[in-house]
Amino acid sequence: MNLPTPDAAPPVLLVHPGPHGVAVYARDIAAEVVRLQPGTRIATPDALAALAPGTPVHAHVTDRLWGASPEEATRTVVALAARHPLTVTLHDVPQASDGERNRPRRRAFYRAVSEAARAVAVNSAHESDLLREEDVWGGPVAVVPLPVDERPASRASSDDAVGVLGYFYPGKGHDEALAAAVAAGVPRLTVLGRASEGHAADLETFVHRADAAGVAVEVTGWLDDADMAARVARVAVPVIAHRHVSASGSLTSWIGWGRRPVAVRNRYVDEMARLRPGTLSVVEPDALADAISVARADATTTWHGVAPLPFGRAEAARAYLRWWREVAS
Repeated sequence: MNLPTPDAAPPVLLVHPGPHGVAVYARDIAAEVVRLQPGTRIATPDALAALAPGTPVHAHVTDRLWGASPEEATRTVVALAARHPLTVTLHDVPQASDGERNRPRRRAFYRAVSEAARAVAVNSAHESDLLREEDVWGGPVAVVPLPVDERPASRASSDDAVGVLGYFYPGKGHDEALAAAVAAGVPRLTVLGRASEGHAADLETFVHRADAAGVAVEVTGWLDDADMAARVARVAVPVIAHRHVSASGSLTSWIGWGRRPVAVRNRYVDEMARLRPGTLSVVEPDALADAISVARADATTTWHGVAPLPFGRAEAARAYLRWWREVAS
């Protein structure tokens, strides 16, 4: 049931607590919207009961944030849409790399949410295409790219390591980075982050496999902004090699810190290279090892020097404000 929007004011921005990347992003965007339009309300899920039925709400949605299973998440979000005119930003859109068990379950979740919402947004044209290709949603979709926060790191002496940024989980590109490091003769690989929930054993297995291949792996664990900036600056060759890619906060983080990662070509990487020219070194999958060797030999190629960077957080917040006005009109 889609209830009418009473006016064109921004919806209540629903944000989750905790360290999940989507939750952090939702809070960051909400804070920027409030900065641009004071008076915009922010609410956490436990405060939803205090909202009058019919109050417009915006939510950032991935099944893992909304329930212990896609089915539980479906019930929760569809119930929310029945009480409030709901706009959604979809994250982690389903695709082949979800596997034969989870792919249909995740498709069903995203389909139900899209049908229940009054408007749908994603963070890339790639994801908009995925929604159609996965038979999730064929209606209108707004595209608001992930913004880049400019916070250039100070250049530091190289640690002679290939670096992969963000949570560790299968499909994130660590396996591809390891294989390329072995082929390129790079002795170290740094995981800038920690294991995603449920993947600690996978990370342990990865470390042992790398050690057997002659590559020492360092797992930094969670780092605050200052420590992360320092470590990002030391990595010899930043790498983006996702197999499972929806939109990548890791990619935008490398760019925001001034690094120019070697990025394995796919539809999303090509889209981001067009959005921010000169900030990615895009290579074919079979050329990753050679590209790592070239970058290792010439560190200047791993820093982009682009300023100002296109599409920052304020631009993303303004895009949302325009979209909500269009939806309400």
